[in-house]
Formats: sequence, C-alpha cells, structure tokens
Amino acid sequence: MSRLYDTVEPSVIDEEMLQAAVEEQGPKDEAGKIAKMEGIDFVEVTSLRLDFKNILKIDNLWEFTSLVKLQLDNNIIEKIEGLDLLVNIVWLDLSFNNIEAIQGLDKLTKLEDLTLYNNRISCVENMDLLVNLHIFSVGNNNLKELEKDLGYLRRFKKLKTLNMSGNQFEEMELYKMKVIAYLPNLEFLDYRLIDEQSRNAAYEKYQLGMEERLDNDRKDEARMQRQQRESKELELHKAAYVEHLNDSSLFDSMYAEDSEGQKLNTMPQVKEMVDDFEKKFNAVCVEIFKYGLKENDKRKEEVSSFWECVEEAKSENKTTGMKMIDTFMDEKKKVFEQILHLSETTLESVLNVYQQKISDLWDNLMGLELQLVDQLEEVIKDFERNMQDLVSSFIENVQGYLTQCRDLENLHHESMMEMAIITLEKVIKNEVDEKEVPEDIRILFVDKDTINNAVTSSHDVHLLKIDNKEDDIVTRVNQWLKNMIEKIHEEEEIRRNRMRVAEINHLIDHLREEIDLLDLGAGAGGQY
Repeated sequence: MSRLYDTVEPSVIDEEMLQAAVEEQGPKDEAGKIAKMEGIDFVEVTSLRLDFKNILKIDNLWEFTSLVKLQLDNNIIEKIEGLDLLVNIVWLDLSFNNIEAIQGLDKLTKLEDLTLYNNRISCVENMDLLVNLHIFSVGNNNLKELEKDLGYLRRFKKLKTLNMSGNQFEEMELYKMKVIAYLPNLEFLDYRLIDEQSRNAAYEKYQLGMEERLDNDRKDEARMQRQQRESKELELHKAAYVEHLNDSSLFDSMYAEDSEGQKLNTMPQVKEMVDDFEKKFNAVCVEIFKYGLKENDKRKEEVSSFWECVEEAKSENKTTGMKMIDTFMDEKKKVFEQILHLSETTLESVLNVYQQKISDLWDNLMGLELQLVDQLEEVIKDFERNMQDLVSSFIENVQGYLTQCRDLENLHHESMMEMAIITLEKVIKNEVDEKEVPEDIRILFVDKDTINNAVTSSHDVHLLKIDNKEDDIVTRVNQWLKNMIEKIHEEEEIRRNRMRVAEINHLIDHLREEIDLLDLGAGAGGQY
C-alpha cells in the first residue's frame, strides 16, 4: 500500500539537502543569485518541499521555526518525529510514506491541513491538541474500526474536509452514511461535497444513536470544561503557593499516615472534639489560602509594573539612539554627494572628518547604552528590594497562620492526652463497654506509657505535616524569587546588553567598511 524504495539507499536530512531545497524553492534569476551569495537564513523560510528524497527519518529541521508549509510526501518515513519546534506549521503533507502511527504532532497547534494519505496507520489517535484542524486525509491506510475513529474525530469542531476512502472498514455500503451522521459539521467527504439529501438520509438512519451520542458529547464537553477550569484554578493556587489550603487536605494529610491517631479517634466522646478541631484548623487554612491569593496579586502587579518601567526605559533609549543614527545618516548622505566633486587633497580632509564622526557616533551610542545599563540596574535593584519585602512579608504572615495551626494541634493534643488517660482508667476498671473500645484499640490501653506514646506519636506526625507545609511554601516562594532575579540579571539584561553592543559594533564596522571601499576607488573627481 505504501510507497517503497527498496533499491535506493535511504537519504538523511542534512545541511546540504536543506540548503539545496531552500535555494531550489527560493527566488530566481538575479534575486536568486543575491540570496545565494548572502546566504539564506533557515529561520526565515516559510515553505519547504522535501518530497521524493527517499528520506527515512525526519531530522535537523529545528531551525525552520517560521515554516508554515512542509511537504514530506513520497519518502520512506516510518515515524512522525522531529517537528516539535515547527510550531507555526499550518499545512503538513506526509502522504505516501511508511508511517504506522499518528504521533509527534502535539506542538503543531496551528495545523489546519494534515495529509497522511497512503501510509500504514491503523488508528486515528494522538491529535487532541490539533484544535484548528480543518482538512484531514487518512485514506489508503489500515484503518478498520470506523465507529471508533469517527468517535475520535467528533472532537474536531472545525473539521470540514475528510478523506478516509481506501481503508478496510466493515460494511462499506454504510461507510458514507456513518461518516456524515457522526460528523455533522463535515462539508466534504472523500473530495466530494456532501449534499442535503445524503445528510438527511444519514440523520434519519442513525437518529436515535446520534441523539445519544450528542448527549454523551455534551456531557464530555461539560466534564472537559470543568477539568480545564479546575486545572486553571489549581495552577493559580500553585502560583500563590496555597494549593489545597481551601479544603481539608492538610488536616486529612495529618491523619493519612497516623495509624495511632486514627485508632485514638474511636475513643468514646472523642468525635465531637475532633470535629471541632478540624473545623477550627481548616478555618485557619482557608485564611492562609485567601491571604496567599491576595499576596500573589500584589506580586504579579509589582512584576508587571517592573517590566513596564523596563520597556519604557528601553523605548526612550532606542528613540534617542535612532535620532542619533538618523542625524548621522543625513550627514553621511551629504558627505557622499560632496566626495564625487572634491580634489584629492580636499577629499582626504573630508574623509578624516567623516571617520571622526563615525567614531563620535560609536562613542555616543555606547554612552547611551551605558546610561541605559545604569538606569536599568537601579530599576532592577529597586524591584529586587520591593519583591524581597513582599516575599518576606508573605512568609512571615504564612508562618504566623501556621503557628495558629500548631497551637490548635497542641490544644487538641492536650485534650486527647486527657481523654486517653480517662479512657485508660475506665478500661482498667472495666467501666467501658467492649463496643466503645474494640479489641484492636484496647492494645493501646495496656498501661499509661503505652497510651502516652500513642498520643505523643500522633501529635508528632501532625506537627511534622504542618512543618513540611511551611517548609514547602517558604522554599518555593524563595526559589521563585531567586530564579526570577537571576533571569532578569543574566538572561534578560546581560543578553540584551550584549546584543545591543554587537549591533552598535556591527553598524560602525559597516560604516567603516564603506569608507575603506570608497577610498580604494576614490580619486580626484573619481567615482565610487
């Protein structure tokens, strides 16, 4: 079924193949010569054809990040891979290959047109994130379970054109009707327009089943939306370092690994005491949760304000630099116009003055960049101080809330110890009904030391859980601040400064090269 090249050695996608393909598909004639001489940056290429190249493996395409259209048909590719960085692809053709499974497409969320015609695919799957899919061709493959594949394709609300012909579906006489019924938004099937008569016939035949499916789809959609909302909320709570503090998670975790505490909670007259403890404990956790969200908003506002300030400073600096360059370019134009008509003696003097102006431009631009560096350094220092104050205040208050949790645990521990001693005395005197203290709990009430150890052990587990929560919050918020400041210093500011200095030097080098070339061809009344 798939296209095979048994007699030809497989090819590798290497620099030479890519360069040849880009040049072949690039501009022609004089424009093509210039492009070839200057070199074509793969990052700027938007369309690439690699068909009929006998390619076995997709590789070495990571530089083509601007690709919109990629053609890899009529090769011997066995696996979809190596496309994760090509996030701008809209049109992808992998037809006439040896692909056995749909995979490796998760990052291509802009994909609208996908062609997998004539491969060895046995199941439509792993395309959940292709929400913009408009055209899909998977004909001439090894698909067998039509209803399963159609059920999967129902999630693609934008799918208008589908080709599934040439597969081994059972009951092929019902194939067209099933596809139309399952995918009501479809407009073209196997390259033919779906007419109203066919649509009505399909609906009539599968009406009852489709109504049930529509109901299931609505339930699935509602469940998916709920999961997305919950996931989004959880991410927000994690960013505020207070996830699961708006429920009983911390309280429940204290007893999850506390077998002694679970037993002690079955003592007579303890339930009401535990319920009161839980209510008060969870109320403090909710306070931490509310406070954490509020403080997270403050931090986000401070970060946003910082970047606005940085961008404003950079914009003002850039505007000033562009004015300097524009002024210089006006002077350059005048100088170059004068040079054509100057004598050799006068020419040398003018060129010397012009060279000095180039040096002055470098001094001014570098001085402007140093000024921006100093300005941003002050802004970053202020921001760092403000953020450190916010984080320190957040940590201090969270620790205060968690101290309240410890106080509640200490009070509860004292009450449990008192209740345990009372129960012990009753057990020793046989004043407790066996139903009130089952046999597996009675082993704790052998003597005072045993019950004391059990209550203390439970208390230690609870305090450890509270301590771990505090350590987790403090560690994460401090690490976040550290990472952010380091990124601002190293990745943002240092990288920006290096790029700007390189740009300035490149400009100055270019201006000086122009003069060098001009000097070589210049003379009294000469041309350049």
